[in-house]
Amino acid sequence: MTLLDNVILPGRLGNPNLDIGTDPRADPRLQAAMAALGMDVIPPASPVTAHSIIEEVRGYIDVAEPGFEGLGAMLYSNLDPVIGVSRRTETITGVDGNEIALYIHQPDGHQPGVSPALPCIVHTHGGGMVLLTAAGPSYQRWRDELAAQGMVVVGVEFRNGAGALGPHPFPAGLNDCAAATQWVGQNRETLGISKLVMSGESGGGNLSLAPALKANAEGWIDQIDGVYGQCPYISGAYTDPPAELVSLTENDGYFLACDNMGALAKAYDPNATNPLAWPYHAAKSDLAGLPPHVISVNQLDPLRDEGLAYARKLLEAGVPTVSRTVNGTCHAGDCLFKQAMPDVYGSTIRDIKGFADSL
Repeated sequence: MTLLDNVILPGRLGNPNLDIGTDPRADPRLQAAMAALGMDVIPPASPVTAHSIIEEVRGYIDVAEPGFEGLGAMLYSNLDPVIGVSRRTETITGVDGNEIALYIHQPDGHQPGVSPALPCIVHTHGGGMVLLTAAGPSYQRWRDELAAQGMVVVGVEFRNGAGALGPHPFPAGLNDCAAATQWVGQNRETLGISKLVMSGESGGGNLSLAPALKANAEGWIDQIDGVYGQCPYISGAYTDPPAELVSLTENDGYFLACDNMGALAKAYDPNATNPLAWPYHAAKSDLAGLPPHVISVNQLDPLRDEGLAYARKLLEAGVPTVSRTVNGTCHAGDCLFKQAMPDVYGSTIRDIKGFADSL
């Protein structure tokens, strides 16, 4: 007998019939909130996969997107509004001649040139780079919450690979996020900001990491002071997961499922080796010289291990990096379930502010 003989592997590695509603690692408050939405069980097989033709994938996204937008609205519907925050919209022109809406949130009374400069978060929303909008209620709320902590927050309405803001596959969304970042960097005085931090979750995690890689390659990385990537969707390896990414099997079907993610990845960029599309594949030379990073992941997320692998790559390249795992939570659970877990939600908000203040 060895010490490993009685070890039970976590999640679906140890019990293929487990779901997030029965996984003993899950926060009971999360389980109750997901059960109320019918999301605590393994979902049916996705109607589209990476093997579907692109027209079928885009058609599926067109149909599914309003439901995802509605879920975000429902999760935030009973919350009191955030007070002390003002909002405005700026429109800039992207490198492809397209218009990009920027949603700017800041504390009431912040006067550039008069008030002390504040850290700025350039926020890129989730949705696998193929659906959802920065104008959606959940992302408006997130930007308000960050701004109420004493920051300027700029939400980027980038083009998606499919859905209402598509179909504009890679590199359209990356180009828009990079253009927005450069605009913010060039307008620090007008905005009254000090440090510029890229941040976003899931697909937005990808589009907070990838612009830094693009900036590093093109020579404007000095405009970015830090990156805070949350549960980043960055491998593209969902049809045939590499051995390193154990969580893709361990947590498959816990809110996210690999068959569905493989289809969404096809709508963005099926070439899962380009690090600008899928930063997990970045080489050490791509990462050297990047500013400080935080990579935040969720314990019960299929994407957990690709985020942690990226953090290790950053450290190996000499980039100051902190990784953080939010235990007991599903993919983006610390962003989505404020009503059920206000302390977990607040902890992530405060950590982003603390990171921005530390730069």
